Amino acid sequence: MNRNGRARLVVVGNGMAGMRAVEELIARAPDRFDITVIGAEPHPNYNRILLSAVLAGEKTLDEIEVNPLGWYAEHDVRLIVGTRATAADRAARTVALADGTSLPYDKLLLATGSRPLAPPIPGLGFPNVRAFRDIADAQAMIAAAQRGGRAVVIGGGLLGLEAAWGLKRRGMAVTLVHLMPTLMERQLDIAAGELLRRDLETRGIAFFTNSQTEEIVGNDRAEAVMLADGRRIPADFVVLAIGIRPNIDLARAADLEVNRGILVGDDMATSDPDIYAVGECIEHNGQVFGLVAPIWDQAKVAGARLAGDEAAVYVPPPVFTSLKITGIDVFSAGRLAAADAADEEITLHDEKRGLYKKVILREDRVVGSVLYGSVVDGPWYVELMRARTDVSSIRDQIVFGRAFAEQASVPQADETTTAAREAGAADWWQAA
Repeated sequence: MNRNGRARLVVVGNGMAGMRAVEELIARAPDRFDITVIGAEPHPNYNRILLSAVLAGEKTLDEIEVNPLGWYAEHDVRLIVGTRATAADRAARTVALADGTSLPYDKLLLATGSRPLAPPIPGLGFPNVRAFRDIADAQAMIAAAQRGGRAVVIGGGLLGLEAAWGLKRRGMAVTLVHLMPTLMERQLDIAAGELLRRDLETRGIAFFTNSQTEEIVGNDRAEAVMLADGRRIPADFVVLAIGIRPNIDLARAADLEVNRGILVGDDMATSDPDIYAVGECIEHNGQVFGLVAPIWDQAKVAGARLAGDEAAVYVPPPVFTSLKITGIDVFSAGRLAAADAADEEITLHDEKRGLYKKVILREDRVVGSVLYGSVVDGPWYVELMRARTDVSSIRDQIVFGRAFAEQASVPQADETTTAAREAGAADWWQAA
């Protein structure tokens, strides 16, 4: 306890997950804790998801701040930036910082996030090779684009595609190398992945799919990316975006239970009941997280628990994904394809117009969807998944979207013919 009789909460991590938990705590119990937040970056909390918009020139760094410095002062939160937490002593209840200082705590919240995956590729240490995880990375990429030249992005997932598009918009010639045959293979099926590739190729991005990066070659700087099949791609700048892994170093050193991530229960507590964890650093029931929706729910539960609500429990929501590239609409949720004969796939595909919709049902309930070109109904499919709604009454209309399905399910004064409904579906598809 401090001199005011309030418990001391130390939050390791000034990112979106940790600060969302702090906001939830303050909203519920503003006077319960003296709060200190430790951030490794020299910035207040910002929306990391919007870094791709900064890279593309659509937003400024100021516009992606979530909690400006004034917010911390207004809510009596002590903020320490530009300093890493190096150790947590559970017996002494202290957190050591890289500057040699130490902070006492009564409760500790770990929101240490993730680190970029870095496979053993020779050449990753060159100064013109970067990941795409924070403001410093975005600034380095913007500076490289101002010099012009050729960029190679390694990784065809969400982050890699957003990096490629941002560098292309800033004037670089961009080539993307991806190990798998399909872009965003964790979020898209083959049909949607091919539509995405086609649209990005028309925008001038070159792709090497089914391609493994063997080495980044150069003298004091990267000059080319060598593929396993011997092909050489010239590069003035290289971005590595092949995935992330939970940052569990602090938790492991403190002898907390860890696996891929920091193990937490439904209450977001670790193996030490006085230490909580949220965000990309955690593992819950065998699952790790890299998308914002489940992390928001984790932060809500952690904040509620810290505020004294012992009934708050975390239930992972259906995972959904959208791509942030101007003019390209992509959405997916749940399963990408039928898992077995019990699943049913309903699809609409107009390759020429770049429109694709797939809804996956199991026992008359939505368990997945993939949308390309028209994504307005994505949240509705997630809502149906979360509620486990029986959709048997709208099975024939569900792929056309909410408006058409709900209209078709309303009893009509005069009998609606099958032909009229088919005409309505055609109208919907033409308008999409």
